[in-house]
Amino acid sequence: MPKFDRDRFDDVPADLDRVGAHRAEKRPGSGWIAFAWAALAVGVLVGAGVVYLGVANNSFQFVNPSSSSTAEAQAPETETVTPTASPTVAPLTDPSQVDPSVTTITVLNGTATAGLAGSASERLETAGWVVGTQGNASERVATSTVYYSATDDEAAALGLAQQLGITDVEASDAFPGAAVTIVLGADYSA
Repeated sequence: MPKFDRDRFDDVPADLDRVGAHRAEKRPGSGWIAFAWAALAVGVLVGAGVVYLGVANNSFQFVNPSSSSTAEAQAPETETVTPTASPTVAPLTDPSQVDPSVTTITVLNGTATAGLAGSASERLETAGWVVGTQGNASERVATSTVYYSATDDEAAALGLAQQLGITDVEASDAFPGAAVTIVLGADYSA
């Protein structure tokens, strides 16, 4: 093999930290930086998707419910509705006669109008009623209805219906966890 004369390219300075084909060694922890950026991007995309779906489905209600969670207020898939047959019960017009720890009131928005359950709850609370939970119904309804779960709560249900101008009052066991449930429909006017 022939021997060539030395030139300026044969002397590489030692401070360049070059290895192989002029590549520097990987710094320790550089893989974690790429993982952190990827995790941040995924988190931002998931958060933006959740916010978009919440706005698109109108499931964000910026109100503070007084007591129990809205999970109790959601209706199950199967409902058993029995219309009231006894017109002898008088509507309860004095909210102070109702014990809020026994007779819980839930207001559900069954329309596409945002904040309807909140405005109806404020209207009831101004009149002296204690609203436990408010939120969105699981489906859209055309007619507003006040449901009560026990015969002891029928007078309170009639009073609440009268306060909100709702004509339909029915007994139902479809709303566990609430003595009286008000489902606001498209016919409700605030």
